[in-house]
Amino acid sequence: MKTIDENDFFREATLRICGSLEIDKALRSCLMYARDFIPCGCMNFHVYHRDLGIVETVARATPEENRALSLRAPLSPRARDQIIAQRSIRVRLIPRLGDDAVTRPVAGQLNALDHSAIVMDLVVEKTFLGILSVFDNGDRPFNDDHARLMGLLNEPFAIAFVNSHRYRELRNLRDLLADDNRYFQDELRRLAGEDIIGADFGLREVMEGVRQVAPLDSPVLLLGETGTGKEVAANAIHNSSSRRKAPFIKVNCGAIPPTLIDSELFGHEKGAFTGALSQKRGRIERAHGGTLFLDEIGELPPEAQVRLLRVLQEKEIDRIGGAEPVTVDIRIIAATHRNLENLIAKGRFREDLYFRIKVFPIAIPPLRRRRADIPDLLQHFIRKKSREMKLGAVPALAPGEIDRLMAYAWPGNVRELENAVERALILNRRGPLTFGDIGADPVPRAEGVPAPSSGDAPASKSLDAVMAAHIRTVLDACNGRVEGDHGAAKILDIHPSTLRKRMKKLGIPFGRNVRSTRQRAFS
Repeated sequence: MKTIDENDFFREATLRICGSLEIDKALRSCLMYARDFIPCGCMNFHVYHRDLGIVETVARATPEENRALSLRAPLSPRARDQIIAQRSIRVRLIPRLGDDAVTRPVAGQLNALDHSAIVMDLVVEKTFLGILSVFDNGDRPFNDDHARLMGLLNEPFAIAFVNSHRYRELRNLRDLLADDNRYFQDELRRLAGEDIIGADFGLREVMEGVRQVAPLDSPVLLLGETGTGKEVAANAIHNSSSRRKAPFIKVNCGAIPPTLIDSELFGHEKGAFTGALSQKRGRIERAHGGTLFLDEIGELPPEAQVRLLRVLQEKEIDRIGGAEPVTVDIRIIAATHRNLENLIAKGRFREDLYFRIKVFPIAIPPLRRRRADIPDLLQHFIRKKSREMKLGAVPALAPGEIDRLMAYAWPGNVRELENAVERALILNRRGPLTFGDIGADPVPRAEGVPAPSSGDAPASKSLDAVMAAHIRTVLDACNGRVEGDHGAAKILDIHPSTLRKRMKKLGIPFGRNVRSTRQRAFS
């Protein structure tokens, strides 16, 4: 061992400790210098999680390598008590790691039970940050002089530990920002080209409401049939608001399975449940500073409704498995094609949540009530789909077709018109475009299943009653079968799990319930 000048040792070791923001690299640099004066074989950084009673090794350096890691060792109750009792001792010399209740679990994981060690609590401004441990090289144990020399480096190690921790936090934030940027760019690409056709005609009242409410942070409830363009209206509100540079996050409440809705909306902590391998921010948290668009809010499960109500009232969320609430600043825009008041009467939607989101309702008329917008919409979709299909020229419209389109009821609204244009372009890319199949049903029907009536449902029946009756008719024709080529889901053009969920809400039995009912009927 070299002769030691403590001032030189402190200066040179400190330069190496502070030479890298990667704490494992700084450890190895210091180790390679200190081993000329002290018989050290490795250095380690640890964090003590007092609430869990766990020591986590976060960095390790040997002459051969350095690594950042996460190696957790649970402590016994006796070891926890020992930590409290020896809190005032900043530097401790451990003759044999395997004989100490605190160091034994950690040393066992690092294959160092028979080594001596210098263990040093890292403290800055009376704040306990972590622990540095130095193991001997196996040839010669540590003594009191070695412990005193390492004690000189307490503050440099503590400062390096803080800097490294903050560096890791900044790096994680950078990764989160990069992830957000990818997510938002995808959203922007998806929304690109969504012009509001009819803003000066059929949607004049809608756009007037958008202009009135956009500068505020008040919740908005968009009402209208499926396919009327509620998402486009929500995007217009966001883009006209002071939050336009912040995220616009869409959640389709009917498309997320009930078992995943909490994780998707509110996020979860690492280890909160099986498969939660890392922390995940929910979509509400992603919308911080911006707008959260809850499409089909009537499909939101009751448990999620309760938690959403708290977001509106308290402006904070709880991640699954989280110990502390997370404050969020969001604007809520909700949309639905369902009658929420009927759902409230049936106990399937919370009345207090309804009045929270219905601060400024905007009703979007169906396409059949704004037929004057059809020519402009038609030209817009022809140009848009021609670009997407990379057609050299925009096909013309066949004579008389505009009259056919103006006379059609458009039960699928703007979305049906867009799909009709795309289908016409696929069938005749060069034009002229014709729409002779408008209103025809392209899905083969099972024998005995009647075609849907083109007229409106009787005024005395609710939408749910009409839907339930139609589903029962199709089920009877399919002998109660939901899935498969001859199942009701195939005929109704809906995913089987979505159909079962809707049947459950409408009180329509399926599966074993249907079979047992049929067996009783024929016995």
